[in-house]
Amino acid sequence: MIRILLVDDQFLIRQGLKSLLESNSDMQVIGEAENGKRALEEIATLQPDIVLMDIRMPVMDGVAATGAIAQHYPQTKVLVLTTFDDDEYVSQAMRLGAKGYLLKDTEPDEIAMAIRSVHKGHTQLGPGLFEKALMSVPVPAPSVERPPELALLTPREMDVLRLIASGANNREIAQALFLSENTVKNYVTSILSHLNLRDRTQAALLAHSLFK
Repeated sequence: MIRILLVDDQFLIRQGLKSLLESNSDMQVIGEAENGKRALEEIATLQPDIVLMDIRMPVMDGVAATGAIAQHYPQTKVLVLTTFDDDEYVSQAMRLGAKGYLLKDTEPDEIAMAIRSVHKGHTQLGPGLFEKALMSVPVPAPSVERPPELALLTPREMDVLRLIASGANNREIAQALFLSENTVKNYVTSILSHLNLRDRTQAALLAHSLFK
């Protein structure tokens, strides 16, 4: 059973999430908090496996709370669930110890899948958030001209391409983006087609030159 603490300043959001999550037989919402300060108090007592954390809240926001949880309660994993996808929020939350970052328009089944994956120790990012999570890391200018065909790729395909650049295989990409391996294969096929590349090796070489 995955024990979850909900942290959101909106009561109706917490109630909706509780109903959604407890429809899964392997999940139990053991507590709620309306801000980061209250969340830390609840964690000390309840010791949840997962904290589902909003970002903008009074008293203590989700970014500050995430850093405090990572420092004082490393056994508890934070999965951010918010409406805000600002570069600064995403990069700070991940740098301070969040294990995932999702937006509130994520499908309920995907939220449940992400919770299970974070519980197992994987990192989860919503579509288009991989680059934002790396914003705090200085990136040198690309050594090759960016092909105009890159504009044809969707945010999720760009996420896949960046993970290819890092050397990840399809299984690792699937785990990082909480997708099936078949879905990752389909994304790779689409990337090759859009970029007029012959195979995955060419894609890896191009991606490495673009994102190194």
